[in-house]
Amino acid sequence: MNEALTEAAFSKQSAIFDALYSGNTIVQYKRERVRRHVLSFLAPDSQILELNCGTGEDAIFFARLGHHVHATDLSGGMLEQLSQKVTARGLDGRISHELCSYTALDTLRERGPFDLIFSNFAGLNCTGDLPKVLASFSPLLKPDGLVTLVILPPFCLWETLLVFKGKVRTAFRRWFAGGGRKARVEGFPFRCWYYWPSSVRRSLGASFEVLDLEGLCTLVPPSYIEGFAEKRPGLYDYLRGLEEKRRRRWPWRVIGDYYIITLQKKS
Repeated sequence: MNEALTEAAFSKQSAIFDALYSGNTIVQYKRERVRRHVLSFLAPDSQILELNCGTGEDAIFFARLGHHVHATDLSGGMLEQLSQKVTARGLDGRISHELCSYTALDTLRERGPFDLIFSNFAGLNCTGDLPKVLASFSPLLKPDGLVTLVILPPFCLWETLLVFKGKVRTAFRRWFAGGGRKARVEGFPFRCWYYWPSSVRRSLGASFEVLDLEGLCTLVPPSYIEGFAEKRPGLYDYLRGLEEKRRRRWPWRVIGDYYIITLQKKS
């Protein structure tokens, strides 16, 4: 049921998705940080399996650098937007796509094996069964293959501080969300769950080792605090520089709006 609602929400949003976020300075900051993280590990001419690919912004970025991307998503609307972009940019030989939920990766038409499985911006927070999803990764990866995930943790410093602005529900929405917390996109309600990095490590098991873990939007505010970077450019630049220095330190690496974690399959 949650998958059906999630699919309906993001398919309805797909036509306006890029316009919603293209002008957001902090969204662009987040994308740059995630891509820089991935590129620090990715070998040239890699085969990438992207989960919850959306309209294909990341797939196009990596394809233009010479990588091959098999982009998957639950939303047919998102994949239609991606397909139009791929054709317009002449990237058909670099990007393939497939309608598939990450909860059903055993049904994938394209089995790889891949150098990297990649999921950006909390797509995996839309499942309450993350261990099942992660357990399906290993057969799809090459020996020494990589997994990079961008996930919402159960605590976000900036979000919690919103209690002082009277936004109590937002401030504490992650705190007691073991059964999932309601979200809403384009009028469709669905549930989100929040996961610590330890849950990811435990679910992937001893056959994977953590290579890197860094917080994202720990000191820089979340992108939904609209206009922050534009209204306070000096403060934004200061916080961005501070986050750059502290993003891998405890506790900053786990109390941001997201964390970025990369693990490697042991050969």
